[in-house]
Parts: sequence; structure tokens; C-alpha cells
Amino acid sequence: MKVINLSEQNSVLNQFLSEIRDVHIQKDPMRFRRNIERIGEVMAIELSKELAYKPTEVQTPLAKATVNIPDEQLVLATILRAGMPLHQGFLNIFDRAENAFLSAYRQVNAEGKLEIVAEYMAAPIIDGKTLIVADPMLATGMSMEVGYLALLKHGQPKHTHLCCAIATPQSIEYMRRTLNDREDVTLWCAAVDPILNEKKYIVPGLGDAGDLCYGVKVHLSDR
Repeated sequence: MKVINLSEQNSVLNQFLSEIRDVHIQKDPMRFRRNIERIGEVMAIELSKELAYKPTEVQTPLAKATVNIPDEQLVLATILRAGMPLHQGFLNIFDRAENAFLSAYRQVNAEGKLEIVAEYMAAPIIDGKTLIVADPMLATGMSMEVGYLALLKHGQPKHTHLCCAIATPQSIEYMRRTLNDREDVTLWCAAVDPILNEKKYIVPGLGDAGDLCYGVKVHLSDR
């Protein structure tokens, strides 16, 4: 599995990353969502450099021009709800892509261990296509793993790009181990943070991406 950490190079992506981390700017949910979306847009442009291209002839008002355009069928997938703005950023760039949506949530099982439960999926056939899975926080890697394996029920992609805003060394190692370090998978991240705390949140991270995007969720056990 190839890992690309975009924070290792200087770009405007770092500005958007700094703003989604900032506790003051986070108070504006619309700006937070838009910054996540812009991270997706920048990441999509960087990812587009890895795609296959073909020369295509285009008729202008004056003559014909030849332009190299992507020559791959793309499927954009995300895990609800936190993944939606990052997904939209990719969709703004790859506007002809097919789309897939999954729902998953964390729970503590009877043995007291954290597990991810997948409930719903709507996806096209992905066999032979390029799959892009967007999920902003790669904390443990378990949600990404569950989503990726669920999507494989719809076919074997030509190549898979797993994309997040922030990852941890633990989650990267977990994905390598779980996917047997597959050569047809690339992991993209805007930053890699050093610590995963006892609640499995990334530190320094940014907090709960879903809550910051859409408001604090209510658990039935809290009512």
C-alpha cells in the first residue's frame, strides 16, 4: 500500500487544514464544511495526476485541439455522515464519477472492545473501475476497512484510493496489515498526527468531524 502525505509539501492545502483544526474557526459549521470540501478538491487534483489519460480531439470555434483527459471510470464512495463534505470536494472535481454511500457507526461489544457496524450501502458495480473512498478521520482505520471490504461485494476495482484529512501512524499500520499491503491500494492524507487517545480520537486532530459539520448527535442512552 502506497502512502501519500500531502502535508510533506507546501501548498494551500495546509491553510485549509489549519482552519479545520482551529477551535475559533470551528464555531462556523459552514466554513468548517467548506474547508473539508476544499481539502477534498485539492486532494482530488493531486490524485488526478495518478490516473491514466488519453488524447481527445476537441472542436473549438476556430480549429481542432487535442487534450489529454482521464481515461478511467471513477466511483466515489464515502461513509456517512462525516465523509459527506470531503466526498463533495472530490465530486466537484470528478463530476462525472459514479457514487457510493455507506453508513457505519462505532459501538462497544459485549467483550468491551470497539467495533464498527455497517448498516446500509448504496453502490454501483465497481468491477474494473477506480474506487475512491473518502473519510475525513482515519483514527483506528476500522471504519475505512469495513467500508472498503463492503464495497468489494460490488466487484474488484482496478485501483483503490483511500482518502482522509488526518490519519495516525496506528491507522496506517492497521490498514497495511489488514489489506496485506496490497499494491493496488493508495492511501492519501492531508496530515498524519502522532497520537490516538484512550477514546480513539486523533490528537491533536480536530475533534468530532461529524459534529463539527452537522451538529452534536444525540445518543438514545443520553436521553
